[in-house]
Amino acid sequence: MTARAQFNGRVAARLLALLGTAVLLVACDRNLDTIQRGFRGDGQVQLYRPASYQASFEDMQIPDAAPPADPDGPRAKDVFENVQVLGDLSVTQMTRVMISMAAWVTNGEGCSFCHNLENPASDEKYTKKTARRMLQMVRYINSNWKKHVGSTGVTCFTCHRGRPVPVNEWFQNPRSAPQKEFVGWHESQDATTVSVGRSALPVDPFSLYLKNRNGVRVQATEALPQGAMGASIQQAEWTYSLMMVMSNSLGVNCDYCHNTQSFQSWSESSPPRVTAWYGIRMVRALNNEFLDGVADILPPNRHGPMGDGPHVYCATCHNGVFKPLYGISMLKDFPELQGDATKVADYLTPKPWRDPTETPAAATAKK
Repeated sequence: MTARAQFNGRVAARLLALLGTAVLLVACDRNLDTIQRGFRGDGQVQLYRPASYQASFEDMQIPDAAPPADPDGPRAKDVFENVQVLGDLSVTQMTRVMISMAAWVTNGEGCSFCHNLENPASDEKYTKKTARRMLQMVRYINSNWKKHVGSTGVTCFTCHRGRPVPVNEWFQNPRSAPQKEFVGWHESQDATTVSVGRSALPVDPFSLYLKNRNGVRVQATEALPQGAMGASIQQAEWTYSLMMVMSNSLGVNCDYCHNTQSFQSWSESSPPRVTAWYGIRMVRALNNEFLDGVADILPPNRHGPMGDGPHVYCATCHNGVFKPLYGISMLKDFPELQGDATKVADYLTPKPWRDPTETPAAATAKK
């Protein structure tokens, strides 16, 4: 083959490659829109697909609220047997909450999902004992974590959306533990899981950051950091893994919380970063105070591969959108789930990692 023919062949191959790329680009969904979140020129722009958000919105249709109940009259604990959480409500208020929960959680099964209808006071079904603890958790969130949920609050529907089990939960990952392999410890990486955006980042940032109290940082706080989580490069990988989880959970990119010119700077970050800071601490509290205990109630088929029970993370409530249920508040229609911070504290035991009044500035000063 002559040099001329070889040259023509290479040109033809490149033209075919360009044509193929053009076809792929045309086939891609290029219907993107943007929202500017910072000053012009600082790069704080959110990208989103309107079609995806519309599909999510249609999947999050909120059921109509039952008519308000009369708060006066006999207390539920004085009329019904074995009422341990909602006994402070009137009989009509408690009945309203029970009917609503059946619509929010049972997928159409109704009261029999949790109760023995011949003996409603019985605790024989694990679903009833689980629901009791979850009601405590809902009241705890609404009364103790306003710095994250604000006045919007949460209800059972926020996570369940009509299903007995929320779509998004996590269990301890077997790959998180060191293993003796031919090529050494895999550092819990290279599994390309969905939660970390199918990247090669560590697969289980949940245990480190959303259960244990590990500092979420990229840069080391000392010149020669020591310990398994002290090396700045290693800890940066774990931190980026958590950030990927949060980004996918909320359907946003990094600019939603950070100014990418200075990720670390709080003064240059947007307000959602503070909300997320409290959210991380709230999720830790929920996993330690409530979900760990629920694992002892659930049957073995609801346990993870390491024997632990389900835990929550950002996507459990957010389900891929920046505000759960797009910021629509169901709590305003259900004041019965608001809770009293002084009473809800009785459900908990003092923990050194739990301090919902702590501020980001105070936490930074402690380090």
